[in-house]
Amino acid sequence: MPTLDANGIALSYEDTGGTGRPVVLIHGWPLSGASWASQIPALTESGYRVVTYDRRGFGSSEKPATGYDYDTLAADLKGLLDSLDLDDVTLVGCSMGGGEVARYLGNYGSHRVRSAVLAGAVPPYLLKADDNPEGGLGDEDVEQMIEGVKTGRETFFDEFSVNFFSSDGELKVTDDERRRIFGLSAPARDEAVQGCIDAFSRTDFRDDLARIDIPVLVIHGAGDAIVPFEVSGRRSAELIVDAELIVVDDAPHGFNVSHADEFNRGLIDFLAA
Repeated sequence: MPTLDANGIALSYEDTGGTGRPVVLIHGWPLSGASWASQIPALTESGYRVVTYDRRGFGSSEKPATGYDYDTLAADLKGLLDSLDLDDVTLVGCSMGGGEVARYLGNYGSHRVRSAVLAGAVPPYLLKADDNPEGGLGDEDVEQMIEGVKTGRETFFDEFSVNFFSSDGELKVTDDERRRIFGLSAPARDEAVQGCIDAFSRTDFRDDLARIDIPVLVIHGAGDAIVPFEVSGRRSAELIVDAELIVVDDAPHGFNVSHADEFNRGLIDFLAA
């Protein structure tokens, strides 16, 4: 995979090229850009130029010890868009990647961006707080996750991946598929894995969402056990001025894999609007 300099680090990326409108896919934790394999053919066949990349610390990208906060990650995304000189872009963020979309638009505005998609995404704010009683995670939950990957990363990911792909306690992909997708986490640096837990759990995106001035698709699995719809997708759709909401029945957190046809249909219909 080629690399480019973005915000002072080397990001590994793939670009289908062509003259179609660009769609930039931003992956979830703890995976890599390869987790979008079920979307790329559908998008390219519909005429879009598709760009994926590995977040710093993950996949084949450079793996510094620091920089796993959303201001830095959004600056990395800006570096990617600037390096490739992409305009009229649709940003698609899955899970943790939705935070990069929100923070990018909050910090840099929509100069290069036509529209955005939050897919099973962590905004508006996962941490329970006095001013955020609807949050889904307490401080003790966050610390438990961090401790889990510190003391038994492989075991933690094996258990996490089952919940990632389950709805109502039922695994929605084959066990081989579950293991294959979570094999993408193997190259990730420990500091990246742990730092990103802190970032996606404790970052408040409510002000970012309030600044968004472009159309946004919020698409979420009804059975998401990792980032529940009521905690995240429903609230984001309420906070964004121009939001379209799609809830995919019986779909888990990893629904871009398990329910790829429904996911792709919603995404492509939104892009064509």
